Amino acid sequence: MVVASAQLMVALDATIVNVALPTAQGDLGFDDAHRAYVVTAYTLSFAGLLLLGGKAADRFGRRRTLMSGLVGFAISSGLAGAAPTFGVLVAGRALQGASAAFMAPAILALIASTFTDPQERGKAFGVFGAVASSGAVVGLMLGGALTEYAGWRWCLYVNVVVAAVVIVVGRRVLPADRGNPTPLDVVSGLLATAGLAALVLGCGEAATHGWSSARVLVPGLVGVGLLTYFILRQRVLTVPLLPLSILADRGRATAYVATGISVVGTFGMFLMLTYHFQVVLHWSPVRTGLAFLPMSLAVATSSYGIATRLMHRVSPRTLVAPGLLVAASGLGLLTTLEPGSAYLTTILPAEILVGAGIGCVFTPAIAFATSGVDPRLAGVAGATANTAMQIGSSLGTAVLNTIAVTAAGNYIGTPTEALVHGFAAATAAATGVLVVGALLVVVGLRPRRTP
Repeated sequence: MVVASAQLMVALDATIVNVALPTAQGDLGFDDAHRAYVVTAYTLSFAGLLLLGGKAADRFGRRRTLMSGLVGFAISSGLAGAAPTFGVLVAGRALQGASAAFMAPAILALIASTFTDPQERGKAFGVFGAVASSGAVVGLMLGGALTEYAGWRWCLYVNVVVAAVVIVVGRRVLPADRGNPTPLDVVSGLLATAGLAALVLGCGEAATHGWSSARVLVPGLVGVGLLTYFILRQRVLTVPLLPLSILADRGRATAYVATGISVVGTFGMFLMLTYHFQVVLHWSPVRTGLAFLPMSLAVATSSYGIATRLMHRVSPRTLVAPGLLVAASGLGLLTTLEPGSAYLTTILPAEILVGAGIGCVFTPAIAFATSGVDPRLAGVAGATANTAMQIGSSLGTAVLNTIAVTAAGNYIGTPTEALVHGFAAATAAATGVLVVGALLVVVGLRPRRTP
């Protein structure tokens, strides 16, 4: 329960401010082109430091790393909640993501090391998959309730209270471990974070300046250069931050890619539908949050009711590839979105399809990616799985927001029609990404041979 609560905090905080964004935008005065930074600041620092967090879990022990991350998470949540300006809000969100980067791999490593029986391990990962994949939607619902009844800042303050409870209980019930004496490569962690930040910055600036402008190309090229140097550095280090042997298994590498691709569409959809509900349909934050409830139920049902039961009977790609295609079909429905589209006939079926599909992706993909690994690398393997998710959400949100803003700006019609046209264009792009991901899974995600 403690591990599940900690994972829920990590998962829901990627989206809990989404429903609050229209209110926060009016309060702090930032524009549409930069609204995605409130989301990507969290997922970006999360992705960049996850590998370092995985190494920290291996070196200092999983419980100690988790407890330290929770303390940082509580402090940064308080800072973001009290933010007087857009810049402070983004900085607080980035610190939240950095703290989560030390929590998430410790959580996965605790599950992997505690549950050794295959059936119990499957159940544990089923719970993790349900929490990880539905946490984003839970964040949307909780964010809606807090925004309407307590104010948008409580979407951040609530973490202070929850983290305090989890810290107290966790110190009593979680098993202690000493960890392994392995060095930490802080430089590589900073390279990964800076490289991803530069890429997301370039994608975000394209909404205002166009893809061919220097303000897009320069940070993009810098990001590619830093990430290339990061990979080259891992090849020559005796104890690398990311042992490239983890990616040498084609099946594991494909599982990581599938995990990242699966969140590209979902996180972009969360942002688009949030503004559609509140700006186009004029729904309240609470109604907006509740509108995502069917998707949360679909994810939980699919993850725990289908994927967990079948993952030991069929190959991972038998679940993951169809899951991506089902999710793509749901996003495809949203490409027909118009200002007058009804929730029951267009949006609700799309949410159910996306939720059911993604639920069949997360559980088997993450379980496959973190199995068959040297126990000393369990933290890094878990961190890499989470890194894939956060890279997908960071780049997906930034790129899809840019597509939406650009398409809306080029559309000839009323402002509302332009806004919805932008959402539909972004969703079409996300649909294509998930279809490509399904094809990659069919080719690359093959069962491991048992000796």
